[in-house]
Amino acid sequence: MKKIFLLIFVASFLVACEDDLDLAPISQVGSNGFFTNAGDFTQAVNGIYASLGVTGNMDYPSLYVILDESRSDNIYCPGQSGVRDWNATNNFLATIATLATVETAWNVAFNGIMRANTVLDQLQANGGAIGDATLATQFEAEAKFLRAFFYFDLVKWYGKVPLFETFVTPDEALQIPRAEVADVYNLIISDLDFAISNLPDVQTGANRGRASALAAKGILARVYLTRSGPQLHPDGPCLASNEYDKAALLLDDIIGSNQYAMLDDFGAIFDYDNEGNAEIVWDMQFIGGSVGAGGYYPTEYYDEGWARINLPFPGGNPGDGSKRISEDLINDYEAGDLRFDETFLVDYVDENGVTVDAQFFNKFMDVSKAGGDRFNWSLNYPVLRYTDVLLLRAECTLQGAPGSQTEVDAAVNAVRQRAGLGDVSNVTLDMLLDERRREFAGENLRWDDLVRTGKVVDVMNSFIASDDDDNKMQTVTSDFVIYPIPQKQLDVKLGLYQQNPGY
Repeated sequence: MKKIFLLIFVASFLVACEDDLDLAPISQVGSNGFFTNAGDFTQAVNGIYASLGVTGNMDYPSLYVILDESRSDNIYCPGQSGVRDWNATNNFLATIATLATVETAWNVAFNGIMRANTVLDQLQANGGAIGDATLATQFEAEAKFLRAFFYFDLVKWYGKVPLFETFVTPDEALQIPRAEVADVYNLIISDLDFAISNLPDVQTGANRGRASALAAKGILARVYLTRSGPQLHPDGPCLASNEYDKAALLLDDIIGSNQYAMLDDFGAIFDYDNEGNAEIVWDMQFIGGSVGAGGYYPTEYYDEGWARINLPFPGGNPGDGSKRISEDLINDYEAGDLRFDETFLVDYVDENGVTVDAQFFNKFMDVSKAGGDRFNWSLNYPVLRYTDVLLLRAECTLQGAPGSQTEVDAAVNAVRQRAGLGDVSNVTLDMLLDERRREFAGENLRWDDLVRTGKVVDVMNSFIASDDDDNKMQTVTSDFVIYPIPQKQLDVKLGLYQQNPGY
């Protein structure tokens, strides 16, 4: 029988990738002799988090860099030779079903889901072995939070995907077709509701980095906002469901908790010595110094030439494949915006004393904190920031949820004031999206913002007309709202899945 690449479930969970969490590897998960005590379940739950760590030559945030940021108008990377994955996603090629990153994203997310399902199945079968009903419920809530998180990404990337609520064998998976997007959302929402009801509002101390109720509310708010967007693609992530009021209530809960706050200094949010600051609602945890523990995603941004003279190890984007910040984004910043220098490196002096025109994201870089190699950056990856919560709440109001224009303007002006800019009034949705673009540049939110608000086709085609100097980008249609199903998935069992239109 052909191998089924869909279910790459590693029997030994990966080594630690969480700050403050003991993620020792475990073997023969689910076999006799495991899941017999609380420690076994702790390691298994930690193994779900480990799915966010380095796999091959990338980590989970690297997927966002290539599939989201490089696809948006924030980066222009057509590539001289065009052979790298981010060149293909940037150029909107229709022939990317065999692209390594498209395949890896599918495999890694479903691997995380299978790990979560294994824990959930074993909790049902052997949960009593934990000896603490409260702890067992916490494990269930964390597993469901992470399963929902992975499925939400899958829906945004591929649209319809197979729905697995328990661990299944490869033979069983061959009988399960792609589920409707609405059905996948039902599981996502159910899982996040359970997490909200059964996790503490925040996690502190040794549990920092684990799922929390407020983090679950933030992710669920994004789910409702995304479902509410205009349905550009019949199988895309937006269903025109008009649930902005539901998202607003969740975001109000986060704001009203008083657990988070905007920092006065924008750069301090990404300071290696200031992790877990008041701005961070939830982040992916990375520690440097050991194989499998650090992160790779900062390496995705910088140029190889810069690395040769600034870092003690090779890595970065080669000259023919640089992820260059688009001129459109550079020009979107107002004079005096304090975020600019914290976000970009626009040039550097090479080993010959020549100034090199670079233009890459510098937001997550600190040369003094470089690990032993390019896979061991120690900075946690911010998934949800408090500033994002505030601006998403303003978006809800502009989309018809309860709220006032005064509140929308106040949220945007708080962000602008920190950036050293003057106030604006009568903020529109386009103005809000522009502010989000500047605030979250390099944080891989721009593509989702454009899809969620239904502006992606018009914005990207306008960008291509103005910025595609190499004439390599294809005209964007609604087909490109999602990616193709990986070709290997189609080949496993002919007819089980149908390819997404346009690919």
